[in-house]
Amino acid sequence: MSVVLVTGAASGIGAATAREAVRRGHRVALADIDLAGATRLADRLGPDACAVSLDIRDGDAWEEAFDAVATRLGPVEVLVNNAGIIHTGYARQLSLEQHRHMVEVNLLGPMTGTLTALPRMRAQGHGHIITVCSMSSFLPLSGYTTYGATKHGLRAFHHSVAIEERGGPVTFSIIHPPGTRTPMLEQEMADPSAVITFAEKPLTPEKVASVIVDAIVKKPVEVVHPAVGGRVQRVAGVFPRLMRFVIPKVAAMAERRSRSTTAAAAVVRERGDSR
Repeated sequence: MSVVLVTGAASGIGAATAREAVRRGHRVALADIDLAGATRLADRLGPDACAVSLDIRDGDAWEEAFDAVATRLGPVEVLVNNAGIIHTGYARQLSLEQHRHMVEVNLLGPMTGTLTALPRMRAQGHGHIITVCSMSSFLPLSGYTTYGATKHGLRAFHHSVAIEERGGPVTFSIIHPPGTRTPMLEQEMADPSAVITFAEKPLTPEKVASVIVDAIVKKPVEVVHPAVGGRVQRVAGVFPRLMRFVIPKVAAMAERRSRSTTAAAAVVRERGDSR
């Protein structure tokens, strides 16, 4: 079994990944800027888990996190670059600071983690870097301008480094989940600019976590979800005219679904209040 460092592990996909990895016998370091949240979960997971403080934008913090994990669990053998954020809204509605925040966390953060992990993994003769990206890395979406841009960039960086390191001791996998039921998705669903969130049924964090932990052993090059729909999105993203034709139609469908979902939720709340 491996020593696994998971970023963004205090909640959402990261927390589910930590739980599933420990369940399968791995030793797991839960890294998060929310150290208290990561510590609570690590304590519940037992002696094969520990929590480390990590702001993925900080290069020194990455070095300290790797050192801390090596002391407590052993050298990191698998890095799961999972942490990410989103500021919802159309590009013109967001401040420059919000755009920059997404770039620093979603792109520069995992880049820094990868560049911290590489020399250590090369020196120990083995390692595996798993990047949790997004289906938005293939298909630009309104309401997700800079978020999608960071994911496009992250995918390009991941594959470029993997090509550079071909033949070396480090392997690379990238996972593209669709919408997943996390606090981030709740933020998106509350913003009309991100209405396209309703275009597909979201996965559970546990389902995505199972795919990520599978990748520790199977070492796939790239995984898209859903398998068929993901391939369609990849093809659509190649053709700009097709994108501009299809995406507004998908957004209109999503808006209709959003209205029906909101109405149904309102009925449930009303019934609950009347009891």
